[in-house]
Amino acid sequence: MLAVQQLESGYGESVILRNVTLKVKPGQVVCLLGRNGVGKSTLMKSIMGLLKARRGTVSFAGADLTKRAPGQRARKGIGYVPQGREIFGQLSVYENILLGLEASRDGGKEIPEEAIAKFPVLPTMYDRRGGDLSGGQQQQLAFARALASKPEVLLLDEPCEGIQPSIVDDIRDVIRGIKADGKTAILLVEQSLEFVKSVGDYFYILEKGAVAWEGGLDSLSDDVIKKYLTV
Repeated sequence: MLAVQQLESGYGESVILRNVTLKVKPGQVVCLLGRNGVGKSTLMKSIMGLLKARRGTVSFAGADLTKRAPGQRARKGIGYVPQGREIFGQLSVYENILLGLEASRDGGKEIPEEAIAKFPVLPTMYDRRGGDLSGGQQQQLAFARALASKPEVLLLDEPCEGIQPSIVDDIRDVIRGIKADGKTAILLVEQSLEFVKSVGDYFYILEKGAVAWEGGLDSLSDDVIKKYLTV
């Protein structure tokens, strides 16, 4: 579904990612782990096209997207919930979700029911400004906005950061539901080991901008966690 091959990327003169290779299969939840500053968000931005690859490739459903703009990647079927949510604060909740339709491949103008059914509180807030929502509500809004385009791959960058436990549980349930549907693959960056273990199928650990370890849940041992993730 999504394949990254020997990707190198960074900011200005700084190289952050070095020869990163990973893949996400249909219906799979792949978790990207690592200590702060190892390049996880940089990789997500590089996959989305917000940062240009210096070397390597990004392909989706067999098509090379390496030189494609972010909007083109979105319309191919990649959804993105960035770290920090990036809600348009002056727009209403409804307008924020409508913006997700800009990436729709079928040209739809109506918000799909499945995009909001997972977050039933949002329709009750359609007229409120996005900037007036709590952090947890904004995270749900960002999630629904990404789902509006019916993506085949969903990039989630720290969706549980700074939000209350009840909404973390809601997001866990949404991810599990998407996984059970089997239609959308997920690449997830998240700091909480408990959370990723509860939803993930396969794991990659970054260290100094490179993949230092990969494996399934059974292989994510205490020794691996201590070596690569313990601060």
